[in-house]
Amino acid sequence: MVVDAADRPLSRDELAMALRESDVLAATVTDRLDAELLNLPGARCRLIASFGVGFNHVAIDAARTAGIRVTNTPGVLTDATADIAMALILSVARRTGEGERLLRSGRWAGWSPTALLGTQVSGKRLGIVGMGRIGQATARRAALGFGMKILYHSRTRLDPVEEAKFDATWITDLRQLLAEADFVSLHCPATPATRHLLNRETLGYMRPHAFVINTARGDVIDEAALADTVQSGRIAGAGLDVYELEPSVHPGLTGLENVVLLPHQGSGSRETREAMGHCAADNIEAFIRGEPLPNPVN
Repeated sequence: MVVDAADRPLSRDELAMALRESDVLAATVTDRLDAELLNLPGARCRLIASFGVGFNHVAIDAARTAGIRVTNTPGVLTDATADIAMALILSVARRTGEGERLLRSGRWAGWSPTALLGTQVSGKRLGIVGMGRIGQATARRAALGFGMKILYHSRTRLDPVEEAKFDATWITDLRQLLAEADFVSLHCPATPATRHLLNRETLGYMRPHAFVINTARGDVIDEAALADTVQSGRIAGAGLDVYELEPSVHPGLTGLENVVLLPHQGSGSRETREAMGHCAADNIEAFIRGEPLPNPVN
């Protein structure tokens, strides 16, 4: 067994070596495994046990063609990611990032009635795009904890009993949800269909006082379009934890005070990362024993 004790993304050459020399590669979302890598001549690897719920860093069709199984770690990071989604909602609404920067810079002159006025979260309409585990966990926190009205757009409608738990309304047209929500939180998977789901056109349906929150995958948003939309005042701001070209962030976003940017912290609790490790190990052990994989992707 070879362990990357430096806790860093592997280079392309290192990934190629791992695919050639190892039966199993325990990859993370920062390890880009494209079709060219997965089709290396003489590759030994037969399982990519991804440490994370997302798998858009792996060319799934190419892995299947190469006879490589792929697994992920779903379920165990639901609560941690929903917590970060709520943290971003609160941060952009109440301008906490701006406030901390003001205080740390020594420019805070004391309390005043009109300083850093933000937006109330309680009672507002939260539009959720993608009502899977994390979307539902976010809805539960928002509705039961903050009295937010839940609107959601998803391929399938929840069971009425589940909808009633947070008084959610299913909206089949994404444009309608964008037009009605005060906050739009993205929880959809990264697929060809969801790439740049929020772009110049769809962002145009949002209200000037509305905010975008993304804890899903970076390429669900056209970052250049988002930067222009926020800078022009067509929406009020954004809170992001994921980016299209991580670790790079579009330069148009980094200079905006009304955009909160986190470094992919969604699953970053000790409890969650340990559970992810156990989940990945379970997939590896099942593969070695020749048993059905607990979390197959392909």
